[in-house]
Amino acid sequence: MGPSFGNNFNNRTEEAIGNAVDVWRAYEEGTFGSVRPWLGYVFLLEETGKSVTPVRVASGVFRPELIFDGTSYKERYAILCRRLVRERLYDAACFVTSSREPDSAIHQPEAELSFANFTAAIAGRAAYIKALGA
Repeated sequence: MGPSFGNNFNNRTEEAIGNAVDVWRAYEEGTFGSVRPWLGYVFLLEETGKSVTPVRVASGVFRPELIFDGTSYKERYAILCRRLVRERLYDAACFVTSSREPDSAIHQPEAELSFANFTAAIAGRAAYIKALGA
């Protein structure tokens, strides 16, 4: 949640990627036994003017990817969550937004990152582990 969406985005991105890399390294070392862990990522973003308004792309030594041009933090979090799954750092991700208003609705911006998709992935993994007899 606000007010520092930019700083929070950078920190959450670093944590999400770093935690996944740590888990997969530990798995490679045998920390979790022979059954591959299942990793899921759930993110709830405060939906407010600052999170849905496009922000500028910071310039640096390297040009940021074009996908980030004209995007809001809400869109950037969706990109992050999609990439976490598509790059196989996480098995599934759920991205939802809501405002601070009492009784406000929860929005699920993308089907690929929906709660239904996330819980289906958990159920599938549970069925797999049950079939293993683990």
